[in-house]
Amino acid sequence: MFEKILIANRGEIACRIIRSFRRLGIASVAVYSEADAGALHVRLADEAHCIGGPAPADSYLRGDAVIEAARRSGAQAIHPGYGFLSENADFAEAVAAAGLVFIGPHAASMRRMGSKAGAKQLMAQAGVPVVPGYNGEDQSLATLSREAARTGFPLMVKAAHGGGGKGMRVVHRLEDFAPALESCQREARNAFGRDRVLLERYVSSPRHIEIQVFGDTHGQVIHLNERECSAQRRYQKVLEESPSPFLTDELRQAMGEAAVAAARTIDYVNAGTVEFIVDPDGAFYFMEINTRLQVEHPVTEMVTGLDLVEWQLRVASGEPLPLQQPQVPRNGHAIEVRLYAEDPESGFLPASGTLRALQLPPPSPQVRIDAGVEAGDTVTVFYDPMIAKLIVHAADRPGALALLRESLAACHVAGPKTNLAFLEVLARHPAVVEGRIDTGYLDRHLDEFLDRTDPAPADLLAAACAASLLRAQADASREAGGSGDPYSPWHLGDGWRLQGRAARRLRLQVAGQVHDARATGHGGDWTIVVDGATHAISGARLADGNLDLRIDGQGRRLAARFDGDALELHDGHRRLPLRLLPAERGEGSGDSGGDGRVLAPMPGRVVLVKASAGQAVLAGSELLVMEAMKMELTVRAPRDGVVTELRAATGDFVEADAVLAIVAATVVVAAEQA
Repeated sequence: MFEKILIANRGEIACRIIRSFRRLGIASVAVYSEADAGALHVRLADEAHCIGGPAPADSYLRGDAVIEAARRSGAQAIHPGYGFLSENADFAEAVAAAGLVFIGPHAASMRRMGSKAGAKQLMAQAGVPVVPGYNGEDQSLATLSREAARTGFPLMVKAAHGGGGKGMRVVHRLEDFAPALESCQREARNAFGRDRVLLERYVSSPRHIEIQVFGDTHGQVIHLNERECSAQRRYQKVLEESPSPFLTDELRQAMGEAAVAAARTIDYVNAGTVEFIVDPDGAFYFMEINTRLQVEHPVTEMVTGLDLVEWQLRVASGEPLPLQQPQVPRNGHAIEVRLYAEDPESGFLPASGTLRALQLPPPSPQVRIDAGVEAGDTVTVFYDPMIAKLIVHAADRPGALALLRESLAACHVAGPKTNLAFLEVLARHPAVVEGRIDTGYLDRHLDEFLDRTDPAPADLLAAACAASLLRAQADASREAGGSGDPYSPWHLGDGWRLQGRAARRLRLQVAGQVHDARATGHGGDWTIVVDGATHAISGARLADGNLDLRIDGQGRRLAARFDGDALELHDGHRRLPLRLLPAERGEGSGDSGGDGRVLAPMPGRVVLVKASAGQAVLAGSELLVMEAMKMELTVRAPRDGVVTELRAATGDFVEADAVLAIVAATVVVAAEQA
């Protein structure tokens, strides 16, 4: 076994790998970019080395810098994690040439699977079913357009090198093919350094099933059961589970055997995942082999009780696989969700910023947290915005879903926006609960998961008023030195006057709507009138993030988390974020964009400027393309008019809400034409 290993990665996967190293007594070496100097994986490792600037191309994608850091540290091997250089055959060969061990498959196997196109050809020759399409070398627009027409629509354009939902587009008409191809190639080039694509017939309403495989240097290849990853949004996995609620025992066995056969075809060694799509009738087709550890590998670990990173190390050091196929366990049901810094209400745009608060459920044998950040850390614009993975395990699927909902309710993030509320709706949605979700369901029915019109419950608004009054009371007591009678009128923030207690006015903002309230009473007992409805509050107490009270005689316990003037309530079922407004503050008015300013929707880099100053444009015309956290977003003209100013150029890094351009009204065009 190795004594010291360098981890060529960052974030939650680097932290997760370090945990296994520590358990096994192996020294860990971290690498980091200038943006990650204070990152959690750097703090956890036994030693750490800076390898370059913030952009991945200047640091984590620099194989030479990674190998040099391994040499300086005296590491014997390099673990690539996932992403970055993990599936780069040239890097694997360079590691071996440097006298180090690459903890992953052989470069030859990676090279055969590194291209989705080559992998499909190989699998087809081996008799593994593949989806009809084109994966040839000729990447000219003419050839790709001809092959698209031959394959038929709807059609998937997919980056041949890469994964994670990047560089993928569904095209429904031939006339839309060229712009979709251009965008896909550009995104693939930015994310993976190569822009080759393949074309596939788009299978309607498929399930996504993947099989975890493992091979050793002694010729043994086995699988460790399946994971279902059908809950996806724009090809990004959102929820993963094992076992699949969709597979029959017969289909599960057939797919497992096919996955092992596929791995044997390329003499596969170490951890890998064979991915399939399955149509509603149970026919399955090979998608790709990911020649690395997967983001969702904890699902398999929870069900089998195995440490896949330990298996990787033992295989890389020449040991045989610890188990044979009949010995692979499968106990209970596991589910994983990914907590991201992103804004579901704004098209899931990635978010960034400091995590002022980060509360996650305490780890246990049934609840696992794989996080790459802690409270006080910053989610930057340079990398994937994942905060943590939450994995739960129970005896059966209903129990796992119940535990997932409970664990999500215990989470709280202050700082960047997150997908927490979205995940909570997902965990209760009938399509998930009944196990019938397919890979396109979220994109077809996203409105079911983002209910922007549901009004805030009146009782929760009254509870929010009580929480605000209790905090004001506690603040007043602290300001008085924390001594004396806490219920003295001099310590209470309840509107006490010599003539009696005056009514307190409160204003709450929920999803852009302001609610007016008035409260009379003191010390946890109030009569609160909110939006004209009267509620009796009694016995209210706020401690350790929990609000206990009686609302109209009914006892309630709510999670209550403050962040400045923001308050988040959770009743165990629903998460309600509010903002506490000063009583004298008006509702205010936001910038409607009517002045023609085009604002950056997120922090990121401008990768393409499609407009020029003086150009006449129509509403919706493409002006610029931005990229952040490996995602592209097109910025469009807000109205018909003329681009009078361009304030951003290709390569610029901009903050959210920065003015990128100004589009003058159409009347300017008419005046010029006159």
